Amino acid sequence: MSKGLIAVIAVLLILGFVGCGKYNGLVGKDEVVKESWAKVESQYQRRADLIPNLVSTVKGAADFEKSTLTAVIEARSKATQTTINADQLTPENIAKFQGAQDQLSSSLSRLLVSVEQYPQLKANQNFLELQAQLEGTENRITVARNDFNTVVKDYNQEVRTFPTNLFAGVFGFSQKGYFTATAGSEKAPSVQF
Repeated sequence: MSKGLIAVIAVLLILGFVGCGKYNGLVGKDEVVKESWAKVESQYQRRADLIPNLVSTVKGAADFEKSTLTAVIEARSKATQTTINADQLTPENIAKFQGAQDQLSSSLSRLLVSVEQYPQLKANQNFLELQAQLEGTENRITVARNDFNTVVKDYNQEVRTFPTNLFAGVFGFSQKGYFTATAGSEKAPSVQF
């Protein structure tokens, strides 16, 4: 065999081994992103599961604003229907999912503000427990979203770094989307007494 053919075979073997290593590394990071996404979905599902109990408790208060309850129920329905497969975590899909969740958050905020007008409801032990669980769940959602963004950053960095980007393109690994701040969240809400 000629030295040239041996050199070509050696280069191909090296590229093959490097490619296998990069591919396996990307698969591992992709699985971490999927696991983290599942944790985000789990926390949003926890919130969605708490809402019917919260609405039922609030319905018991006389003359409670029906439109507020209807808005919460409709927003919950829309939020639970908006799902993303972990293989489709594009920035556009994340924004769509986040939009539905933000709508639900907004409706829940209006509900909790409306409750302030009902002292008997604010004193209801079931309502207080549900409110505490909901607040804890919102904190868990924030942690899960932050953890998701951290693993997506690690994954995206790997996909974009040379020479992994060459193998990522060949094997179909593309960047994932991040959770971002809701439009207008940089402005502090006005508080009036």
